[in-house]
Amino acid sequence: MLAPEPFFEPRGTPFSEYHRLKALSELGHDVDLVTYPIGRDVEIPRVRIFRGLRPPFVRRVPIGPSVRKLLLDGLMLFTIARRGLFHRYDAIHSHEEMGLPGVWLARWLGIPHLYDMHSSLPQQLGNFRYSRSGLLIRLFSWAEAQMIHGSQSVITICQELQDTVVAMGAGDRSMLIENVMGGDVDDPPSLTPDEVRPRWGIAVDAPLALYTGTFEAYQGVDLLIEASVHLAQQVPSARVLVVGGDAGQVEAARGRARDAGAGDVMVFTGQQPAREIPSYVAACDVLVSPRIRGTNTPLKIYSYLRSGKAIIATNLLTHTQVLSADTACLVSPTPDAFAEAMVTLLGDASARDVLAQRARQVAHEKYSRAVYLQRTAAAYARLGVPAGAAGATGASA
Repeated sequence: MLAPEPFFEPRGTPFSEYHRLKALSELGHDVDLVTYPIGRDVEIPRVRIFRGLRPPFVRRVPIGPSVRKLLLDGLMLFTIARRGLFHRYDAIHSHEEMGLPGVWLARWLGIPHLYDMHSSLPQQLGNFRYSRSGLLIRLFSWAEAQMIHGSQSVITICQELQDTVVAMGAGDRSMLIENVMGGDVDDPPSLTPDEVRPRWGIAVDAPLALYTGTFEAYQGVDLLIEASVHLAQQVPSARVLVVGGDAGQVEAARGRARDAGAGDVMVFTGQQPAREIPSYVAACDVLVSPRIRGTNTPLKIYSYLRSGKAIIATNLLTHTQVLSADTACLVSPTPDAFAEAMVTLLGDASARDVLAQRARQVAHEKYSRAVYLQRTAAAYARLGVPAGAAGATGASA
């Protein structure tokens, strides 16, 4: 498996890779993971981790396209070549941009390739506002076509990506496998729900909304700040707990909130261990996802559906591929609309309960772990590496 990510770090794609590895392990596959030299080792049965070379002074990797990521990708190729050329594998499973060398290497070795498509590469340039270069967009589009058409099996993580693959004529080789396990990890929590509010100075009876995630511009943290200004005016006792962001991002966001008039209601915790997030979720009244751009479904939405808490989200494709008016409060991506939804739901326990119960039912019916494992096995069956039969050659992917 080729994963061009800091593994493991508690953010979107690494979470997806973590649960893909767990599923393959449970299905009986032995996996050698090649990844960045950044991130913490995690113990997964039947999985070995091999890391690329670390360039001097590189300690973190920003989300999205970057020169730093390109450098790490290049250095990772040496480890990929060493593993691929001197060890016998049944298949190669590549994530994101590593699908291109993965396809080429699999073809050269005469083994099947699976492309794990977390996003559309040319679309990333717009989502992260990295470049508007027509040449770069065409290059990314060409690379994406190579990865999709050169793979015997393609995994997509949301309906929009599945539609993209179908439109490219590869629908018969693609499998939609939503990231239903979300941001859950196996590490036991050290924090109980009852300890969350006291830790951050929040009254036990304060109406509480929770945001968890990164502070990338497309996540809508600024929209949440502006909405919280209105919340502070209408429900001064309410609090918005914001979990995520590095130290610099948190300090900047805290300053914007203070200057805008939301300093009293917004509580910024910075990044917290992934194992503690369920306790934060349990301690709140409402979960919010103010994302303003993109089409991929946020991983956290699936765990939100199972949480027993009401969800407020922007009424955009990034959410509506999974959420509906029956399972969440969907609003326009404006501060006024988002604030009105927070005021209304924080003050109406019965409405929250109705949404939460419907969400749990949908999660049970459509987004269960059993479905996730079943579809993963089906995607691998297309490679001719049936579940449970791995290990005969020493490594399956």
